[in-house]
Amino acid sequence: MRVLGLDPGLATVGFGVVTVSHGKFEPGQYGVVTTPANVPLSRRLDTIYSDAETLLSQLKPDAVAIEELFFGANITTGLTVAHARGVLLLATFRSGIPAYEYTPSQVKQSVAGYGKADKRQVQAMVTRLLGLDAIPRPDDAADALAIALCHCRAATSLMFNDSSI
Repeated sequence: MRVLGLDPGLATVGFGVVTVSHGKFEPGQYGVVTTPANVPLSRRLDTIYSDAETLLSQLKPDAVAIEELFFGANITTGLTVAHARGVLLLATFRSGIPAYEYTPSQVKQSVAGYGKADKRQVQAMVTRLLGLDAIPRPDDAADALAIALCHCRAATSLMFNDSSI
């Protein structure tokens, strides 16, 4: 199974591919897509949508995992991220690829074993689980790989717990 993890944002969208086969995780392409701050919101969302379509068609994932929003102190930032997240969900829906959503604490629990793990702990586990030489950069790409790993682990658990398989 090939999973594309997406870490939504307006300025930066992290993406990362993880393939799981027989319980072994393999890293794929990862990175970020960005939008410039000095253009209208609608143009930035269009760029995110277009880049998501390109990623989906080029990377050909079996599933997309996307992080749910966590609203902290800055509600304005949360709303703009929500716009970007909606565009990513729309591109995924239109591609016909199933999308799965995970909270930040679910991702942390799945990858680091603790739902309140800090960013460094999660990044260290992403590096270890994927057999990478260094923590993926930028942070948004590492986060996207963590989201993909979360789905790989969840989907594998579902497969092993499904008595019809």
